[in-house]
Amino acid sequence: EVQFVESGGGLVQAGGSLRLSCAASGFTFDDYAIGWFRQAPGKSREGVACISSRDGVTFYADSVKGRFTISSDNAKNTVYLQMNSLKPEDTAVYYCATHRSGPLSTSSSYDYWGQGTQVTVSS
Repeated sequence: EVQFVESGGGLVQAGGSLRLSCAASGFTFDDYAIGWFRQAPGKSREGVACISSRDGVTFYADSVKGRFTISSDNAKNTVYLQMNSLKPEDTAVYYCATHRSGPLSTSSSYDYWGQGTQVTVSS
């Protein structure tokens, strides 16, 4: 059974940092790209970043380039999202998911999803 456990969310002031973790199990980690998405109240789910566990190739949304960094630890089957210079508009529930096929930025390209972790950035 594919499972994700996301952690690291919380409340932070604008300009602060958080590090999200996504611990995966139930599948061969190296065979998949893992993405982070976020969803704010009343908005559609937005692709934030993605990393290929096999070769480390990454993708970032324009809104987070230069502020967020995605990385993976294959020995721990874990993907991280380091978020710096956080802004109130980064407030959302953040999810990790396995990429199946299609555009990396599109949620329909992903199949298995975690339960999400809340990130709240105060101004």
